[in-house]
Amino acid sequence: MTGNETGREVVEDGEVLAAALAGDEPAFGALAERYRRELRVHCYRMLGSFEESEDMVQETFLRAWRKRESFQGRSTFRAWLYRIATNACLDFLDRHPRRPRPREAPVLATPGVPSPSSTEVFWLRPYPDRLLEPAAPAGAEPDAAVVAKETIELAFMAAIQHLPPRQRVVLILRDVLGWSAQEAAALLEVSVVSVKSTLQRARSTMRENLPARRLEWAPSSDPTGEERAVLQRYIDAVEQADPAILAGVLRADAWQSMPPAPIWILGGPAIVDAWRPAMVGPEAWGDWRVLPTRANRQPAAAAYVKRAGESEYHGSWLGVLRVEDGLVSQITTFGAEIFPAFGLPQTL
Repeated sequence: MTGNETGREVVEDGEVLAAALAGDEPAFGALAERYRRELRVHCYRMLGSFEESEDMVQETFLRAWRKRESFQGRSTFRAWLYRIATNACLDFLDRHPRRPRPREAPVLATPGVPSPSSTEVFWLRPYPDRLLEPAAPAGAEPDAAVVAKETIELAFMAAIQHLPPRQRVVLILRDVLGWSAQEAAALLEVSVVSVKSTLQRARSTMRENLPARRLEWAPSSDPTGEERAVLQRYIDAVEQADPAILAGVLRADAWQSMPPAPIWILGGPAIVDAWRPAMVGPEAWGDWRVLPTRANRQPAAAAYVKRAGESEYHGSWLGVLRVEDGLVSQITTFGAEIFPAFGLPQTL
């Protein structure tokens, strides 16, 4: 039993577990549902897509129900579900192999600003914070560390997608979930020596792909006062359609990407130049409304635009911000099709 399972064992004992394994479908569903949140995060780390993680959790529950007689009690029910979820993700990745692609030249670039990376994870999607919140206070949840900021933020998610699938599993089990080498080996049905060597290779690749200042970021799950203030300034810039405010909230080396499109912009001044026609002048898009939200434990802004002749504001984009030293260092922008997952309306 891992440290993360301490206190959860009592939930798995007794009549509910016996009834579930005996074929009581409501009991099985109720028991499995207790782990939906953390299994969804696990699958998200494996796949990098919130929508695909939802599908994999459903696949996990279906497989678990069909294979319920194979549960022998040698591990906890939770660990058994993790094994099934991991194998479901590995099967998915075998059928749909993908690798980060070389990053194309930026559509706009500020002279002298170095490129942040040479590759892009084009399938990366954001995870709504509202679905990360535990039913109990963070300290009371055995899996609270599962959703700590430093292992769910987009920079971590992009870096972990550079790992081959089995290296990804080992790093998640060992460094994120805190499983022992023996437990990880049992899940993957490999030797402990294999797990240890795989973890070393995975850690080396992660160091190469995480941002330079990544280790300086304080682990946290709640927005800081600085993040809230920066987000409000960013919202003000968009709603007031003011390039000067936007320029004041961006670092000089900030960059913006728009997955899955290969389009990206390098440097704060270049981001402002790209935005200026949409904000002011004859080609301005219209009036803006922006709602604050959060994704991957980071501040985010959901933008709506009302164009000339329209009576409603229509969803336009959602930007996830990385904040460093009181300024925005990175913006990852996604389309309005993800609004429903964030509980956001399509129109205002």
